[in-house]
Amino acid sequence: MAAAAAGAILPRSAFGADQLVVANWGGNSVTAFEQAFAEPWSKLNAGKLVVDGGGPSEGAVKTQVESGAVRWDVCDGEMYSSYRLGKDNLVEKLDYNIIDKTLVGFGDVHDYGVANYVYSYVIAFDASKFGGDPPKSWADFWDVKKYPGKRSLYKWMSANLEIALLADGVKPAELYPLNLDRALAKIAELKPHILTHWETGVESQLLLRDGEITMGQVWNTGAELVKKQTSGQVDYTFDQAVVSPSVWFVPKNNPAGRDAAMRFIRMTQDPAVQAKLMEVNGMGPVNPAANALLSPELQKISPSAPDNFNRSVLMDNKWYAENYGQALDKYTALISG
Repeated sequence: MAAAAAGAILPRSAFGADQLVVANWGGNSVTAFEQAFAEPWSKLNAGKLVVDGGGPSEGAVKTQVESGAVRWDVCDGEMYSSYRLGKDNLVEKLDYNIIDKTLVGFGDVHDYGVANYVYSYVIAFDASKFGGDPPKSWADFWDVKKYPGKRSLYKWMSANLEIALLADGVKPAELYPLNLDRALAKIAELKPHILTHWETGVESQLLLRDGEITMGQVWNTGAELVKKQTSGQVDYTFDQAVVSPSVWFVPKNNPAGRDAAMRFIRMTQDPAVQAKLMEVNGMGPVNPAANALLSPELQKISPSAPDNFNRSVLMDNKWYAENYGQALDKYTALISG
C-alpha cells in the first residue's frame, strides 16, 4: 500500500490540522482530485482532504506566504513556477526521503517541485471537414490553404512557441533554447486566421463544439471531452503534441505541516492512484508503472502512454522559468496588436 511505502502513519494531531488543503485550477479537476485522492488519503488516517480550485498562481502563493495567511498545503501548479518560487524562498524544499524520485518517469524533479501528472497540447480539428486527410503536424495547422478555416491558440503562450517553431521546420530535438523572435514571426503569419486566443479549457472546447473554428490547439483532456460530446465530429491527434508536466509544490508554513504535505505527495505517486486520476480526468501518469493498470481504451488517450508520448515533444520548463516573463510580454503584445 502507498501508506506503508510512505512510512509510519502519524496521528492527526501530529499534523497540526485535521485537514489538508490541495489547490488546483478548478473545473473538472476539483472533482477529479477528490475522486482520485480522498479515499487513499483517508486510509492514511491523516485528516480530511479539501480541494480548493482557486488557482495557485505565483502571485497568489507569494501573497499568502508573505502575509502569513497561508491557506494551501500542497499546490498543483505550473512546473516553471516551482523553480521561481523556490528561488524566492516561498515554497518548502521537498523531502526526498519521503517522496520517491525513482517513481517519476516523465517530467521534472528538483528541490522545490516534483512532476505529478502530464498533459498535452494537441491539434483538435473538425473531422467532418478534414476526416479523410486529417492534420498530422503543426505545419498542417499553419497550412490554411489545405486546411481552411479559423484557428484558436492559448492566450497564455505555453506551448505556442514550440508549435510555431515545429511548424517552421525546427526539429523537436533542436527546439531549446527556444528562438523567441522566430516563433513570434511564425505566429504573426497565422494571426489573420486566429479567431480568438482562449483563456480557459471550457472556452477552447466550446469553440470546437460550436463549429466556430475548424482547428484548435487545446489540452488533450478537453479534446477528448469534445470528441465524446460530438460523437467524433471533433477529433484530435497526439502527433507532435507538446507534453507538459504539472507539479506539486508546498507553500512555506503550510497549515497542515510540512510532513503531511510530503506524505500526501508520496501517496499520489502510487500507481493505482495515478491510474485513477487518468481514469477520471485524462491526466497522464508520471509513474510508468501506472500504464500497466490502464485499460487499452485509456492507454489510447493517455499523454504518457508510450504510443502517444513517443510522438510528442516534452516541454522544457527550465527555459520557461528563466524566460517566461519577457517572452509573455512580447507574445501578448503581438496577439493584442
